[in-house]
Amino acid sequence: MFSLIPGALARAILIAILIATPSLVVPSTGADTAQIVIVLSILAGFMTFIEYYGQYPSIIEFRFAPPFNRAKFFALAAILVSLSMIVRGTTDPTGATEWLTQLGRGLGEAIDFPYSPVRLVVLMMPADADAALIEMVRIASGISYTVSLVMILYFVTLVRLLGWPARSGAFNVWINLPLFDPTGGGDVLHRLRRDAGLNIVLGSLLPFLIPAAVRAASDMIDPISIAQPQTLIWTMTAWAFLPASMLMRGIAMSRIADMIEDKRRRAYAEGDALTAKGLQGA
Repeated sequence: MFSLIPGALARAILIAILIATPSLVVPSTGADTAQIVIVLSILAGFMTFIEYYGQYPSIIEFRFAPPFNRAKFFALAAILVSLSMIVRGTTDPTGATEWLTQLGRGLGEAIDFPYSPVRLVVLMMPADADAALIEMVRIASGISYTVSLVMILYFVTLVRLLGWPARSGAFNVWINLPLFDPTGGGDVLHRLRRDAGLNIVLGSLLPFLIPAAVRAASDMIDPISIAQPQTLIWTMTAWAFLPASMLMRGIAMSRIADMIEDKRRRAYAEGDALTAKGLQGA
C-alpha cells in the first residue's frame, strides 16, 4: 500500500497545478477568484490522491489500461496552458504568447467553415459583440478543438494499430470500469455496445449542440459574459474537451465489447471442438 503513495501524490500535485494554471498565468485574476481556484485545486488533488492511493478505483475509469487517462491529462493540460498563455498575451505579450496566438488564429480560421463547430461558437456571440472578443473566441475554439481532435486520433491509433488495451495484459472490466456493473441485468455485451454508442453519438454532437443551445437560450444565458478571461478559458476547454472525452470513452467501451465477443467466439469454438472430439471417441 505504501508503494502507491508516491504515484498518487505526484498525480494529485499535477491535477492541482493544472486546475490552478489559468489563475496563475492570467495576471488579471481577482483575489476572490484565486481563493476559489485554490480551494478547488486542493479538493481535486485530494480526490485524485484518494483514488490512486486505493488498490481498487471507485470513480476513475481505465485506471489500469494506460495511456487512456494520460492522453486525456496531457490534452487537457495543452488546452489550458495554451489558452492561458494566449489570454496573458493580450496584456503581457511575449514571444511564446505571440506564437500561440498566431497558431490559434491559423487553426481557428482553418476550421471556421460553414456548419463547423468553430463557426457555431463564433455565431453564438451576439451581433453587438466586440470584434476583438469574437477573434479571441475563434482563436480559443480553434486551439481547444484541434487539441481534442488530436487526442481522439491518437487514441484511435492506439486502439486500431497497437491493440489497446490487450498489449497491457489481461483486461479486468471491474477495476477499469468501476461505474459499470457487469451484473446489472441483461447481456453485458449488449450493454457495453449501447453505452458505447450513446457516448460516441453525444461526443460527436455536443460541440455542435452546445453553441446552438446557448444561442437559443440567449435570453437566460448571456454569451457576452465569456469576455471574462477565466470564463473564456474554462468555457472553451469544457466545450471541446468534455465531448472528446465522451467520444474516447465510447470508442474504448466498443473496443472492450469487441474483445469480449472475440473471447466468447473462441470459447464456443473450443467447446464445439471438444464436443466433436468426444463424439468421435465414443
